[in-house]
Amino acid sequence: MNVIKPENYKNLLGNAENTEKAIKLLKDMFQANLSAQLSLLRVTAPMVVMSGTGINDDLNGVERAVAFPVKDMDDRRAEVVHSLAKWKRLKLAELGEDPGRGIYTDMNALRPDEELDNIHSIYVDQWDWERVIHREERTVAFLKKMVRRIYEAIKVTENRLYVEFPALRPMLPENIHFIWAEELFLSYPDKTPKERENAIAEKYGAVFVMGIGGALSNGEPHDGRAPDYDDWSTPNEENHRGLNGDLLLWNPVLKSSLEISSMGIRVDQKAMEEQLSLRGEEARKELFFHKRLLAGELPCTIGGGIGQSRLCMFLLRKAHIGEVQSSIWPDAMRDECREAGIHLA
Repeated sequence: MNVIKPENYKNLLGNAENTEKAIKLLKDMFQANLSAQLSLLRVTAPMVVMSGTGINDDLNGVERAVAFPVKDMDDRRAEVVHSLAKWKRLKLAELGEDPGRGIYTDMNALRPDEELDNIHSIYVDQWDWERVIHREERTVAFLKKMVRRIYEAIKVTENRLYVEFPALRPMLPENIHFIWAEELFLSYPDKTPKERENAIAEKYGAVFVMGIGGALSNGEPHDGRAPDYDDWSTPNEENHRGLNGDLLLWNPVLKSSLEISSMGIRVDQKAMEEQLSLRGEEARKELFFHKRLLAGELPCTIGGGIGQSRLCMFLLRKAHIGEVQSSIWPDAMRDECREAGIHLA
């Protein structure tokens, strides 16, 4: 187990009851702020999807989905979602939303292959969101505009929490810094991707790393991305590739970067074809989701996921994600955390 135990750590909210009250206030405020910033309608979303449809998020392509047979459907297999990256686009097509409007939902997932530590749990809760855009908005400038709106929603929430809980002093910088993954690599060529993220997040406080999924000049991607939702291969006006990225905040409690959101402009038909080819996944073209996208039946969109527990952990100054969500943890981790004043739910 790799557990960070901050020295002299304590619960700034005093007790578990105040923590629960703060979680409720934070979640209510942030989703209202997010909805207002991006013009999003809340919708109900599935926790399971049918296997073999291509609807589930494949993450890095190696994680196992929790799957089971459904008795009343001739034992056809269903699986618990990893995220709703593709489902949201299908939902927007069904709703017929106009450009400039979108949806968000509470996404609850299980990822049993996660390595459990301060920021990783097998239970994942996100605000999954997706917004219809005009084709001409598939640009870096538009991506940055949406990132700034999400960051503003986070800052407004942080300031309101300070009013209700004075121990939670605001610390986010006024503006978020943007950098390409390739630029980040060239700035810190001797560091690992995580070490680069730590360095840039500590320097600026809030950073959006763009162009994640494709190979950098060293032949390796900054991080993994599935080939069939974010567009990480399209050349753009800034002489880089990619229309996606990760929103990172500097976490002073753990003294490391914390990824709050992964998001991006989604693949169109051309990007889907290229990225499936690059990954040797052309067989996916026969799946339900992929057929509809390649047939031009799905709208152009931008979307992503914003970690609910991670945002709570950051804004409430917690040392472990288990302090703001109820999950399962190894007994040894619970004992180790308890000795350090970290009480897991």
